Amino acid sequence: MIETRTKSGFRDAHFLAYTALLIAVGVLLPMIFHQMGIAGKIFLPMHFPVIIAGLLFGPLSGVLVGCFSPVLSFLLTGMPPFPLVLAMVPELMAYGAVSGWLHERLKLNVWIALPVAILAGRVALGLAWWALFSILDLPVPPVVFVIGGLVTGSPGIIGQLVLIPLLVRGIRRAW
Repeated sequence: MIETRTKSGFRDAHFLAYTALLIAVGVLLPMIFHQMGIAGKIFLPMHFPVIIAGLLFGPLSGVLVGCFSPVLSFLLTGMPPFPLVLAMVPELMAYGAVSGWLHERLKLNVWIALPVAILAGRVALGLAWWALFSILDLPVPPVVFVIGGLVTGSPGIIGQLVLIPLLVRGIRRAW
């Protein structure tokens, strides 16, 4: 993790600035991808800054980016659409929390923390969709939703597994 604490242990302005920057990236990057049709559903651009926040700045940053990116994106652009946004918030928060917790607290390397975080996020997505399916009487059952998301998003998941470790290493070297 990149050090973001002051001597007193409180998060400093750098933590807030980098977290806010990654929230902005989490809103802007999907906007770019959605200009190309369904590319957002395929390449999962909102997931990248969330996981990077967790890996570089810890679980709190990952949770904040995971919560605020989809909510702000929905409010500003209507994407992700309702009710998907309600399922994506816990999914992305899980990505950020688990990647940050495993990497910062348990000191696991990125190559281990990343796939575990992706799995945890997908489980959170499935549970959230199951709850929404039950409450809102949605037409797509949770199993179909999760499997469909895995198939459609497999290029994005592969991209995360390949690119995120390289991005994290590159950012760390630049600092």
